[in-house]
Amino acid sequence: MKKILIILFMFSFFNKVYATSNERAYDFKFIGIDGNIIKLSNYENKIIVVVNVASRCGYTPQYEDLQSLWSKYKKKGLVVIGVPTNNFRQEPGSNKEIKDFCETNFGISFPMTEKINVIGADAHPFYKWAKRDFGIGAIPKWNFHKIIIGKNGKVADTFSSITKPSSKRFLKVIEKLI
Repeated sequence: MKKILIILFMFSFFNKVYATSNERAYDFKFIGIDGNIIKLSNYENKIIVVVNVASRCGYTPQYEDLQSLWSKYKKKGLVVIGVPTNNFRQEPGSNKEIKDFCETNFGISFPMTEKINVIGADAHPFYKWAKRDFGIGAIPKWNFHKIIIGKNGKVADTFSSITKPSSKRFLKVIEKLI
């Protein structure tokens, strides 16, 4: 019974709490997988999908859906950003190994950050902000957790790992925001 409750909590769809912070996603930046700076302010007035990713996860095939999403909607103002993390012990590789894996296996062309922490005290400031802005629904419970930032720079919605980027539910949110 305890395991069932933990699983339900991990993938809960009822954990959205909106905050009134004046901060916006555009206030944050990441170091890219190649060492470049990814400023979210460069994507102002666009829809941004931030996804923590890992190459040894059961959800890794979602890279294909993320690349398709990026290819289909980038001209309509959508940006996908992959955020490699080893917080769940499924991304042990270096930035170069991660980049090579993504390009070779999935043809990834959307921006990728360097490998960072997405949970805990050492989480990247973007993830701490997302929690403040949206509540516990923005905290990744596993790899391939999706945070959607609206054109206003605020968290519009979040999706757990089990929701594919190609799902009707996910695409309905994207279509509504675009």
